[in-house]
Amino acid sequence: MVPLAEAENEVKVVTHRLALIHLAYARTLVDEYGWERGKQLVLDAMKEYGRRVAERTEQGHQSLPKYGFWERREGKPPICELGKIVLEYGEMDIGSLYCLIDPAKTMWANPDEKLVHTRCLTVGDENCEFETVPTTEGERDDFFGEGKDWAYVDPRLDEYYKMKEESN
Repeated sequence: MVPLAEAENEVKVVTHRLALIHLAYARTLVDEYGWERGKQLVLDAMKEYGRRVAERTEQGHQSLPKYGFWERREGKPPICELGKIVLEYGEMDIGSLYCLIDPAKTMWANPDEKLVHTRCLTVGDENCEFETVPTTEGERDDFFGEGKDWAYVDPRLDEYYKMKEESN
């Protein structure tokens, strides 16, 4: 049997690789098409990713790894391994788009609610915290519509994107 510490490390390695592939694809799209179009393509991909995660979760597959995805810290809230890589590369703009998986997977599972960040590591908070809140009709229309910017469904992330767009 594999020791827990070794298993946790293996999950961290895969999580870091997931973060790197997200950053690579998202950066390629944004560099090729500019922020507006590139962001929209990433949003479309995250929505499809959320649909697939919700579908597999509904089929009984585990949504997240039990160990290794979150770094446990003595006396502090845990932090996301994926978020640590985003910070290491300094690409919070495209990296935080990955965090939209949380509202996406919950809205696919139940369009009447969404899991949103009250704090998010990839937009400057010390850690991530979440809450489940009801969706609005407009959020559902934009999320389930084709090619619409639905990033605003997570207010903490949307605050960051608006700040970034104003600085450009």
